[in-house]
Amino acid sequence: MGGNAFGRALVLTTFGESHGVAVGGVLDGFPSNFPIDLDFIQSELNRRRPGYGDYATTRKEEDKLEILSGLFEGRTTGAPIAFLVYNYDQKPADYDHLNKAYRPSHADFTYQEKYGFRDPRGGGRSSARETLARVAGGGFAKLLLRERGVEVTATISQIGPFSVPSLQSGTAEEKTVDGVLLTPEIESYLAKLKAEGDTAGGIISCRVTGVPAGLGEPVFDKLQADLAKAMLSINAVKGFEYGSGFAGAAMKGSEHNDRFVMNAGAIQTKTNHSGGIQGGITNGMDIYFRVAFKPVATLMKPQQTVDVSGVPVTLEGKGRHDVCVVPRALPIVEAMAALTVADHLLRFLLTKAVK
Repeated sequence: MGGNAFGRALVLTTFGESHGVAVGGVLDGFPSNFPIDLDFIQSELNRRRPGYGDYATTRKEEDKLEILSGLFEGRTTGAPIAFLVYNYDQKPADYDHLNKAYRPSHADFTYQEKYGFRDPRGGGRSSARETLARVAGGGFAKLLLRERGVEVTATISQIGPFSVPSLQSGTAEEKTVDGVLLTPEIESYLAKLKAEGDTAGGIISCRVTGVPAGLGEPVFDKLQADLAKAMLSINAVKGFEYGSGFAGAAMKGSEHNDRFVMNAGAIQTKTNHSGGIQGGITNGMDIYFRVAFKPVATLMKPQQTVDVSGVPVTLEGKGRHDVCVVPRALPIVEAMAALTVADHLLRFLLTKAVK
C-alpha cells in the first residue's frame, strides 16, 4: 500500500488501523537539537480524541502519546521521530455486520476493488483514527513554526446549513460543545440530527500568520497545491479554496488584483485576494483557506446498499460515530497546514544555505 508518507524535507509517514493494536507515525527530517514540548503535542491530540462531547463518537480513548525514538533529554537528535498511540477501546464485533456489505459513501467497495481484501473494523486504514498521527506530527511542525513566529489557527465557519461567524464570540446564548462554541440554533439542529440518527457536515476556515515570503515552488509544488493535497487527504473533505477562492471568479481583474504598497518599511499588498500566495510562492501576507467536510457517512438509521455479491441488503444503524466531525477536525486541518508550511520552510532554508 502506497501513499502513506507526506512531505519532502519534513516527511511524516503514518501507520495503523482503527481497531489494530496502535496508530502512529515516523517524522523524518526534523532539525536536531530542537526543544520539544511534549505536553503541547499531547494537548493537540486531546483536541481531536474521541469520546469527549455531546456529538462525538462514544468511543473512549485517552490517546496518550508514546515517543519511541528521535528525542533525548527533551531535544530532537536529528534521527527519525517515531511515536505511537495504543488503541484500547476496541469493539471489532460492532462491525461484524459489515463483513459482506458495502457502506454507502465509505471506502469499503473501493478498497475491496483495489486490494481484493479489506479490514471491515471501522474502516481499517481508511478510518479517521489515522489522523491522530497527523495531529501528533503536526504538533512537532507547529513548534518548529512557532519558533519562527508562524502560527496556524483554524475556526469553524459553517455547520450544516448554518453560517457561524460568531462561533468564537462566547456570548451567553452560546454553548460549548466539543470545545467549540455553538449557537442555540446549531445546538438544536445537531440535537435533532442525533435523535434521528443522522449527521451534518461543515466548513473550517484556517489562517497562517507570520509566514515569510519565498516559501513554495513555482510549478508542480506550488504551496497552494500542496495545501490542497494536504487538506483533500483528510477524511470526509470534499472541497478546498484559498484566497478569494470561487468568489474571485465573479470579480473583475481591477477588483481582484492585490496592489503592492509600502507599509512600515516593508513591501506588502493592499488587499489579499491572493491568500498570501502568488505564483505558487508566499508573498509574506497571511495565508487563508477554507475546507469543506461532508456529513459523516455512518448513520444510526437503516440504509439500503448491496453485499459483496451485489445482492440488495438493508444495513442497520450500528456503531460509534460522530454526529458532526467538524469540531474534532480543527486540529487535523491545523496539523496538515503546519506540516505543509514547515516542509516548505525547511526546503526554503536549504535553498538559502546552498546559495
